Amino acid sequence: MATRPYRAVAAALLLGLTLWVWALAGALFALRWNSIERPNPPLRALFPYGEMRIGVDASYPPFAAAGNDGLYGLDIDLGTIIAAQLGAPVRFVNMGYDGLYDSLKADQVDVLISALLIDYSRTDEVFYSIPYYNAGLTLVVPSDSPIHGMSDLSGLSLAYEFGSDADLQARQWLRRVAPFTPRPYELPTLALDAARIGDSSAALVDATSARLYLRQHQDWNTSLIPTSDALYALAVRTDHGLTLEALNRELEKLLGDGTVAALIAKWL
Repeated sequence: MATRPYRAVAAALLLGLTLWVWALAGALFALRWNSIERPNPPLRALFPYGEMRIGVDASYPPFAAAGNDGLYGLDIDLGTIIAAQLGAPVRFVNMGYDGLYDSLKADQVDVLISALLIDYSRTDEVFYSIPYYNAGLTLVVPSDSPIHGMSDLSGLSLAYEFGSDADLQARQWLRRVAPFTPRPYELPTLALDAARIGDSSAALVDATSARLYLRQHQDWNTSLIPTSDALYALAVRTDHGLTLEALNRELEKLLGDGTVAALIAKWL
């Protein structure tokens, strides 16, 4: 009779070991399965009209603009590369920004690539891809600045565009840290001028404005400190899940191999 407790313990240990082995085998199988690169579905399953129709608003350089030789910009390059990777002919459909989502809904385009911010209020009608660019606010400071974040602004000064998202964030910071001197300007470029010539300790602007400004002032050694996110992504209709999966796979490759970073450096 005394061996029964030991038998029960042994049985429990054996069961636990068996379950652990099966769980490990399942995890290894899932890892292996996910690591296998599977071919994309046939082109017609992704793009029923035989081409990748991309909706874009070509009035927002450097992401998309129209010239004598056609459309150009970061989003144009990105769409062209993704289409090539998928083996699909590409056609850009240029329209006003307000018409982008309607064109997707009306099946006039297959995907939107147009500096499109992820809008969580639209997730019941569109699927967004993984983000490829962050246009959020960033602190721009000289490389030798003691400022490494919001809390370091106390007693210093901050330049920003009046009435912008940066203005709103600066006001929020003033309620959370010891006072700093706000310096509002009419344009983000003027705020950056103030930081560059020393009239302000730092500038708070969107990442795109900062990158474009620094292209024109490459002798100014700075640090960029992101403070908020504004994520750009591709968008497809919610009934085009296979298309989204294929786009995400190709976009992950481009993010992983540095292609997207190179496009950002090229245009921004």
